[in-house]
Amino acid sequence: MSLDLAPLAESPSALAEPASPDDDVPAYLARLNPEQRTAVEHHSDGPLLIIAGAGSGKTNTLAHRVAHLVLNGTDPRRILLLTFSRRAAAEMGRRVERIVDQALGTSTGAGRAALQWSGTFHAIGARLLREYAETLGLSPAFTICDRGDAADLMHVVRHDLGLSEQASRFPKKETCLSIYSRVVNTQAPLEDVLKLWFPRYTMWVDALRALFAGYVEAKQKQQVLDYDDLLLYWAQALTEPAIAQDMGARFDHVLVDEYQDTNALQASILLALRPDGCGLTVVGDDAQSIYAFRGATVRNILDFPAQFTPPAQQVTLSQNYRSTQPILQAANAVIGLAAERYTKDLWSERASAEKPGVVVVNDEADQARYVVERVLERREAGLALMAQAVLFRAADHSAQLEIELARRNIPFVKFGGLKFLESTHVKDAMAVVRWLQNPLDRIAGFRTLQLLPGIGPKTAARVLDALAVATEPLFALESFEAPPAAAPAWADLLALARTLLGPASPWPSEFEQVIAWYQPHLERIHDDAAARMADLQQLERIAATYASRERFLTELTLDPPSASSDESGVPLRDEDFLILSTIHSAKGQEWKAVYVLNAVDGCMPSDLATGTTEEIEEERRLLYVAMTRARDHLDVVVPQRFYVHQQPGFGDRHVYASRTRFLPNRVMPNFYSRSWPPPPMPGASPSKATLAPVDLASRMRNMWR
Repeated sequence: MSLDLAPLAESPSALAEPASPDDDVPAYLARLNPEQRTAVEHHSDGPLLIIAGAGSGKTNTLAHRVAHLVLNGTDPRRILLLTFSRRAAAEMGRRVERIVDQALGTSTGAGRAALQWSGTFHAIGARLLREYAETLGLSPAFTICDRGDAADLMHVVRHDLGLSEQASRFPKKETCLSIYSRVVNTQAPLEDVLKLWFPRYTMWVDALRALFAGYVEAKQKQQVLDYDDLLLYWAQALTEPAIAQDMGARFDHVLVDEYQDTNALQASILLALRPDGCGLTVVGDDAQSIYAFRGATVRNILDFPAQFTPPAQQVTLSQNYRSTQPILQAANAVIGLAAERYTKDLWSERASAEKPGVVVVNDEADQARYVVERVLERREAGLALMAQAVLFRAADHSAQLEIELARRNIPFVKFGGLKFLESTHVKDAMAVVRWLQNPLDRIAGFRTLQLLPGIGPKTAARVLDALAVATEPLFALESFEAPPAAAPAWADLLALARTLLGPASPWPSEFEQVIAWYQPHLERIHDDAAARMADLQQLERIAATYASRERFLTELTLDPPSASSDESGVPLRDEDFLILSTIHSAKGQEWKAVYVLNAVDGCMPSDLATGTTEEIEEERRLLYVAMTRARDHLDVVVPQRFYVHQQPGFGDRHVYASRTRFLPNRVMPNFYSRSWPPPPMPGASPSKATLAPVDLASRMRNMWR
């Protein structure tokens, strides 16, 4: 199930406030501010770049520009509108029809304004390739395979080439497809892509090149295109001058939404369709370019004006209709330190005496408690849970908060990742603990045993059958004769079982031993083991907050976090629930109150994204995007301590964190600062009374006598 945040976000910024009356301005433009109107009425044949700051009415401005073109004689069938989602394209089309309808004063304008070439890059590419198929040597009946089918085909070619049998580990099919996709979309050499994004596979450059050649040949034999081919074939077709001229002549105007999110391949398509920029309009915000991991590059929008002679005209939308002025002032200060950007300072007529806050807490546990307290406090003041959102850099950063929300019985929905306790690797680790806590738990045992290479469903069932009739579980395990292929892994499992089934197994160190045992299996099963290991280290920190293994398992089983993602359900629409989201998933949304977690170096910027200046600048933009989601209230939370796992030379330990480098002292006057929790009141805490023991076991038995 795919989740759509749009209904969950406040959206008053969709339409701008009315501008000053002007008798010379058409009624349908009267609600636009001067900058929006300038963008809409751009009459030059040359290219136009609209820099649309956060909350500045970007969608409304683009819809009015398309409607303005139609109302001034452009055939809507000759307008190409490119967006980044089907929903955005459909919404844009509805707005254009509504504006034209209102301008004409009739109910018949919709037909006149219907856009026939509006959609995503991939959808438009598929339509054009279908029309030009015979010219391009394609079958008009070619099929498009989804990501799963593409990975399966990659696997078949990988197997046929003998690459799956290499002594040194060759990347799995999904990883191979990711490498292929990044090369295609970034137009970068395979060697560079491997070095920057997949360094552990640099030794396989020749084999991967052969694999990708075989993959392309297999697709061509079967007359199928994958998702990336829809752009690649389109771009390659446009390198033929006759085809480029014919295809470009179909459209009088080409308009692109969210241009900062385009990749090199998409930019090459636009420039081939409009080499002189005639009739080309792109809309975006360099300060919100945060999708480099998908192949997008901020260079497309930064370099856009200079790609034409004369340079593209630029219009900046800086009036914000979403946030209060203090929030914008703080956001401007953060992005103002960027190394390279289009200069703009967002401003708002929404005055407020409340500055955004930088809240210093002791650790992640206090961070979770602080957020919950503030959420409930604002709810009591009349702010619904759905009007509040907690944002974070990576999906695992919310784990401690999810546990606290579940404990406090606060419903929530999570976007940007699986439920923490539902992800495969976390379920694996929990299954091991559950099974060794209760060896008769067949579900947990079945999952645990099949983690071992050489043990399949039949062997796992035999082990569990033996345990079901055994009086001593450890003896039963030690007596079982594992298949030869599973012998080394079985010995390791027995060593773990001896520890956890022993009489003096300390908590939480036994959980750390489970993770240590599981790590080699994690690395064998998953190519993205490093990212998944971060989740397990977070689970270790959570386990350490419980007094015993039994307490840990009981509370997480009876009251698990109810976060949701593409693989889990959401509460009913008439229920109130808090929003948890990664910053990437929150882009384009807004809430009345926003809480930003882990504003410390190592989390923001991520310690995995500080290798280059470009990566650090994108991390700065991530914080800016998070801050500009807030309408009225913004809390940026700074934990002072983190539990760090397996530091070389130090082992597991707590380390102190530094406030993110994106909030240096010079920007702090734009925030109010506070520490939480407040210092305790003077006086000693009362001691607990000594209670007499009660024999509840006997009492329960006597009830039935």
